Amino acid sequence: MERGRRKTVVNRGRDAELRERLEDRRREILDQVRHNVRHVRAHHGRGSLDEVRDSAETSEALAREDLDLALLQLKSETLEKIEDALVRLEQRTYGHCFECGEEISKQRLASLPFALRCTRCEEAREAAARADTSAARWQHPTPDAVA
Repeated sequence: MERGRRKTVVNRGRDAELRERLEDRRREILDQVRHNVRHVRAHHGRGSLDEVRDSAETSEALAREDLDLALLQLKSETLEKIEDALVRLEQRTYGHCFECGEEISKQRLASLPFALRCTRCEEAREAAARADTSAARWQHPTPDAVA
């Protein structure tokens, strides 16, 4: 088999494996979201509003509800990232860094299958974000820092 053809066969196998991993993760998260939605409805629905609670119980229930809703939001965002990764896989751009264009390592994709950047570019982006945050604090000090 010629080299280019062998690479295409390997890429198809790799793509199929990646697609399966992404779709498995999507199913897993969808199951979790469905379970959490049922839980939120059962514990934070109309029935719980009719209960008589003191202020501490009400505060605790509201905090739990906020946490449940925040977790649902995170899972929804993860689902969107997985959907985007599946589109990139279809477009043959999956697994390549958006910044430098290099291939993202298999280890990184195994742990974060919807990664957009290679480790080096992601670390550079995070360092730049930290520097921006630090610079913003320097320009706008907190009241405690001024005193």
